[in-house]
Amino acid sequence: MRLHILGICGTFMGGVAALARELGHAVEGSDANVYPPMSNQLEALGIALMSGYAADHLQPGPGHASPDLVVVGNAMSRGNPAVEYMLDQQLRYTSGPQWLGETVLAGRTVLAVAGTHGKTTTTSLLAHLLESVGMAPGFLIGGVPGNFAASARLGRGEPFVIEADEYDTAFFDKRSKFVHYRPRIAILNNLEYDHADIFPDVAAIQRQFHHLVRTVPGNGRLIVNAHDQRLAEVLAMGCWTPVETFGIGCGDWRATLIDADGSAFVVHRGAELIGQVNWPLLGNHSVMNALAALAAATAAGADPKTLLSAFASFESVKRRMELVGEVDGVRVYDDFAHHPTAIATTLAGLRAKVGAARILVALEPRSNSMRQGAHAEALAPSLVDADAVVFLHRPALSWDAHRVTDALAGRGRTVPDVDGLIAAMLALARPGDQVVFMSNGGFENAPRRFVEALRTDA
Repeated sequence: MRLHILGICGTFMGGVAALARELGHAVEGSDANVYPPMSNQLEALGIALMSGYAADHLQPGPGHASPDLVVVGNAMSRGNPAVEYMLDQQLRYTSGPQWLGETVLAGRTVLAVAGTHGKTTTTSLLAHLLESVGMAPGFLIGGVPGNFAASARLGRGEPFVIEADEYDTAFFDKRSKFVHYRPRIAILNNLEYDHADIFPDVAAIQRQFHHLVRTVPGNGRLIVNAHDQRLAEVLAMGCWTPVETFGIGCGDWRATLIDADGSAFVVHRGAELIGQVNWPLLGNHSVMNALAALAAATAAGADPKTLLSAFASFESVKRRMELVGEVDGVRVYDDFAHHPTAIATTLAGLRAKVGAARILVALEPRSNSMRQGAHAEALAPSLVDADAVVFLHRPALSWDAHRVTDALAGRGRTVPDVDGLIAAMLALARPGDQVVFMSNGGFENAPRRFVEALRTDA
């Protein structure tokens, strides 16, 4: 079958493309911008990429047949030339999540990782744990995992681990992506208000999470954050599946910190001591991700005590507090920040590790919710562990970023562009500083440009 994927360079749709190619389909795709790293991965698989969404990408031509099926990414909307041609010509089409659910996940033991925060890291960790005990899982991860050569594969074993996003499926299917996955084991990591472009309030997100809960069978397992009241409210809507909770100091799966930065902790399951975890990640949020992955892998049939040694070799996903360089004692990190809670927990973990060393933050409000100002009031409190903050206030931002920087009591300033941001960070940085660039967008490659600027100035 010949598939054409609209929006192919996104992490999810690129993963769909890789899985389709592995199944033996002829795969091609279009994107507004064909860009690495996904473009490099796809081209290496023999997948033809086209820039833009021209209607003629879907038309037959010399050496090029019409697609048998168009797989539509959720960034597509009515008015897009390729979408309009697809509809006018009555081409067969489906969404990425629906294609995945029907073609790849059917008949597999699906382990789905849902939550406002930590999905990508927890999905990558869970796949790594199952791989470490020879279960050879398939997976689709919404990022570049450090322990695997690709972000998606079919796998040889029965388990399939998938990042389960609550964002909507497609312009013709406004349900959350994760309702298509039908997991046997589902992690509910946390639930906060996000995606202000599609959800009016947190109750709307809770309803979608309950739709996911409804799809988990009675002989499956729900792995649920014991600290999260909103998830408790979701389960109170109705639950037909055994639940195991996890938490720091509470829950069925319980962590007790040895090191305050989260790099070492002890795990109990009920009254049973499972053992100690030592690993390279930091922060209470990382400990929670670890507990969730350990509980889910155990539910899939792994021995939890056997899994513990694999934590030490876990390499986190790219852009999750990724150290991109160190120059003259200045350490520079790239972090995929998209929500105030993620910002706060990431900086708290770093603070616990570095003690009194200065933490400098370069922040871009890049997610839809951030750009709309949905999290504006929570941003300043989330930056409590930062000694200085440079906030990228692009002219197109619809709200006044001084609402954040004024609340930082002299620790914050705004700049209008990335060049100004890099210059401001250069003026601030000194040996011993920890510099964190936080954005869930490309950030115009600011972290690596800053490292090069440090080297030039050295």
